[in-house]
Amino acid sequence: MSKKIIALSIILLLTTISLSSISFVKAAGDAEWITDYTVMDANTGSILIQYDAAANQTRRLGAVVPNTDIKITFTVNVIASGEGDLKLTSGLGKPSGSYWAYDDTYDLGSKFSPNTASTSFNWVAGEFEITLYGKVPSTASASKAITAVTLAGPSGTSLDTLKITSTSAAMDNFLTLYDQKQDEIQSLKASGVDAGYIELCETVLASAQDVANGGDVENAIALLNGINTANAPAGSLMQTLFIPIVGVTAAVAVIFVVLFLKSRSKVSYFQMVVEDQIKDLESLTLRAAKIDRAMSASLDSVKDRLKRLVGM
Repeated sequence: MSKKIIALSIILLLTTISLSSISFVKAAGDAEWITDYTVMDANTGSILIQYDAAANQTRRLGAVVPNTDIKITFTVNVIASGEGDLKLTSGLGKPSGSYWAYDDTYDLGSKFSPNTASTSFNWVAGEFEITLYGKVPSTASASKAITAVTLAGPSGTSLDTLKITSTSAAMDNFLTLYDQKQDEIQSLKASGVDAGYIELCETVLASAQDVANGGDVENAIALLNGINTANAPAGSLMQTLFIPIVGVTAAVAVIFVVLFLKSRSKVSYFQMVVEDQIKDLESLTLRAAKIDRAMSASLDSVKDRLKRLVGM
């Protein structure tokens, strides 16, 4: 009986250890080992890409052009110690000097070799910053993802990777313009622009992406430049808001027309009265001419002024 109890206890102990090991490996594999990183041009020192792990934000400041020398400074966070060694592997081309450089704040161990593309280091809990030097691999496509760094466990299982996108300078211009047009279209959506126009812009955006991925970056940029957000048509909401304005404008126009016609009718009546007065003055002038020439001349002068007034 005691033997059965001992055997059962051993089985339970081994099962517990096995489950704990599985849980640890899963947690370690799911963790983010490679955190913040900066990609720089090794010759000019200009920053090309920056990644902030805390904010989960990537800033593209320049093109990672094929066949150029770059350096990637990144942080490795070893979340827990383990058996064996961890391994860093470069996915870049051979640099002119060493592959790796680090700040000595972490004991990488005797197996660490800065002059080889793949090197091992101690699996000890801690955090350190290390820099990889290398040449961006050449590619026939306009844009290609490159696994620049791979961090693996003792068995060779990948724990984390650092990937960058290799592009031409023209492709980088396209990506910048693409992001700008995306922001503009989102702004149009928020402002209530016509849904049909938004759909058209998004279709052109997708077509430009396909053309660029096919390698024709120049025409892809031309497609993006064809998206004109400055004169976007109003949507149904904006059109509804314009209806009262149009109504008021129409009402004002009607009032002006009525006043004009009313004024015109008054002018016509005035003209008719004046014309009658002119006829009366003509007869008076003829009668006055027989009595007083001076009075006749005065009446004639008034008659002429009245004729000029009404355009006779």
